[in-house]
Amino acid sequence: MNITLAQAEQVIAAAKEKSIAIDTKMNIAVVDAGANLVAFARMDGAWLGSLDISIKKAKTARFFDMNTGVIGSLSQPGGALYNIEHSNGGLITFPGGVPIKNKEGEIIGAVGVSGSTVENDHTVAEAGAGAV
Repeated sequence: MNITLAQAEQVIAAAKEKSIAIDTKMNIAVVDAGANLVAFARMDGAWLGSLDISIKKAKTARFFDMNTGVIGSLSQPGGALYNIEHSNGGLITFPGGVPIKNKEGEIIGAVGVSGSTVENDHTVAEAGAGAV
């Protein structure tokens, strides 16, 4: 099961709405179940350097079916996933990537958000993921 373009657009809209509510500008990426980019939005004035980060956060969340912040905690020195960020062409292991589930609880894609603090990135990603 894959996220549809219509659902990905709902994710983007909800994430943008949350970004505006917390007064920040974000790059927002949505990938399908195969970690392929389905939709992307760069809010006016969002950092250019965060574009790639948002896409990698979405892919990382889908590759491992967990929030990127969780992967980050496991990838610290001495952790079970230490150095995992060097795999798969480069992963992002700090908050802002969240899997997206359908009504049945199946993962159909993921959203990645970057452009502010990791706390804000995660908050916006959660808002986006919750739109489906």
